[in-house]
Amino acid sequence: MSDQPRPTVKETGTGAITVRPMRASDADQVLAIYQAGLDTGEASFETTAPTWADFDAARLPGHRHVAVDAATDEIVGWAAVSPVSSRRVYAGVVEHSIYVRPGRRQRGVGAALLRALIDSTESAGIWTIQTAIFPENSASLALHERAGFRVVGTRERIARHHGRWRDVVFLERRTATDPSTGDHLS
Repeated sequence: MSDQPRPTVKETGTGAITVRPMRASDADQVLAIYQAGLDTGEASFETTAPTWADFDAARLPGHRHVAVDAATDEIVGWAAVSPVSSRRVYAGVVEHSIYVRPGRRQRGVGAALLRALIDSTESAGIWTIQTAIFPENSASLALHERAGFRVVGTRERIARHHGRWRDVVFLERRTATDPSTGDHLS
């Protein structure tokens, strides 16, 4: 299997979407979706989307995906991963982000993106995907649970956001197979 996922089509509540690798030409739509998610106050501690140069520098190539409305060619969501550490021992551990355009949430877009992300990371030998989600973001927590993520714990009062201390639920998804040996992990 290659580093790049093959495009997939999934029927959602508003029509078919195609999941494909993210391109630099997607920057404006990706960053607009990112900012819309940040504006909800429930997606991240960040409050402003980065520049494309900063976004591009922070995320691993080969594990950036967009969901595109097959009828309109509009990007309706994106997913990407960042390394959790520069230390070589953690090369197989990443943190991911997933954002879906307002009006397209809870229609299968996030699930399709998460599946593409899991496929690309596992085929590249990444063994752990982790994320931190605000406990109030029940839709995201449910999406991740359905995709095989498990709650590791809650990090209480980890940072201030809009003037108040916030907790995050820390989740991870581990591959079932050791990428170096092919042995089943228990």
